[in-house]
Amino acid sequence: MPDDLIYKIGITLIPKIGAVNGKQLIAHCGGVEAVFKESRNALGKIPNIGSVAISSIKNQQVFKRAEEEIKYIERNNITPLFYTSKDFPSRLSNCHDSPIMLYYKGNTPLNNRRVVSIVGTRRATSYGKEICNEICTHLKDYEVLILSGLAYGIDSCAHRSAIENGVSTVAVLGHGLHTVYPAQNRRLADKMMENGGLLTEFISNTKPDRENFPKRNRIVAGMSDAVIVVESGRKGGAIITADLGNSYNRDVFAVPGRSGDELSVGCNYLIRTNRAALIENGSNLTYFMGWEKSDVKTSVQQKLFVELNDDEQCVFDCVSQNKEISIDRISITTGIRPSIVASTLLKLEFEGMIKALPGKLFKKI
Repeated sequence: MPDDLIYKIGITLIPKIGAVNGKQLIAHCGGVEAVFKESRNALGKIPNIGSVAISSIKNQQVFKRAEEEIKYIERNNITPLFYTSKDFPSRLSNCHDSPIMLYYKGNTPLNNRRVVSIVGTRRATSYGKEICNEICTHLKDYEVLILSGLAYGIDSCAHRSAIENGVSTVAVLGHGLHTVYPAQNRRLADKMMENGGLLTEFISNTKPDRENFPKRNRIVAGMSDAVIVVESGRKGGAIITADLGNSYNRDVFAVPGRSGDELSVGCNYLIRTNRAALIENGSNLTYFMGWEKSDVKTSVQQKLFVELNDDEQCVFDCVSQNKEISIDRISITTGIRPSIVASTLLKLEFEGMIKALPGKLFKKI
């Protein structure tokens, strides 16, 4: 385990800090260990860090609980993932409110070539399950990782269908890895360990409290190239996940249902309000995403000696230094307006220097 793991876990245990302020602290102090060694006076000058937070940072009880978690991690073969780790989900890291720490128990890389989340109601109908199964079956030839939340209904259906079709599947949990919720899905969770796993931002013994699940949903949306809502009422976790997917510039899809059906109201609403594109099966999804079954990659010869202005060179350098990166992240890193970044990326893609990826990400060719 890394020597500084106690600090990485510790900062997530500070009350009222949260992921956004926590990362701000780390950046301001120059490292996670430095946060705890910074003086009270220096901490007080950091925006959004008040006296209560400073007292919590200086409270040694944080380290005691972090030490307990490290022992639990070691005993249970859990992989801790800090947000700067190369194994941390790269799509998720582009989201401003991504977690500082994740805890993963599984054998499938989280930075899969393609990631699709399938979500929906706990009270799935035979129609919803049939569509869910068809989508998962179709995706078996597309090198996809399927994400969901291990809840009853559509979530469980997506995980089971993925397993049956030999597709990797990971459940994102709203509690610690000490348990499985609902308990009836324990056997399903065990089966997922053969080609997938369980992922959470919560330390062990964190209960599945209601307020944890919107946090879970942002991970599901943030890790994905595409979010699919199969069945949903007007309100609920699936709609939250879809809205989060839109806020992260993910591709969001919904399966339509019969007018007036209680469990299709949410999907029809997403489609009607242009919050989701309509799909009826898996082939619709792969068509919209531009995914091909073949693994043969068409290479694009990069033009030599392309003349770039200062902004264009800056954007290209930023893309080159990352495995994949979003327009917003490029804008934040370079200080160049998003509109200029977007037009620059279009030119660079035309010149054969970069490639657009699903989920509105870009990478160097």
